[in-house]
Amino acid sequence: MCLAIPMKINALNDDRMATVDVLGVTREVSLDLTPQAQVGDYVLVHAGFAIEVVDEQYAQETLDLIKQFPELAGEDGLM
Repeated sequence: MCLAIPMKINALNDDRMATVDVLGVTREVSLDLTPQAQVGDYVLVHAGFAIEVVDEQYAQETLDLIKQFPELAGEDGLM
């Protein structure tokens, strides 16, 4: 089973990479699978790749569910 985390795109970088944020944790992810993604969009992130663009309501509902399971969080926040 895999878990994809909804994250918001804060910046587009070189080579189809983006800086994304979830609950204050930032990461660099590849947009190779979601070339249509733009700054401000929410994307589902798995294994360093944005795999789908989702709407803000879906992203918030998913984050609310994830917050109910603290064991899903690593040492520095979400895995």
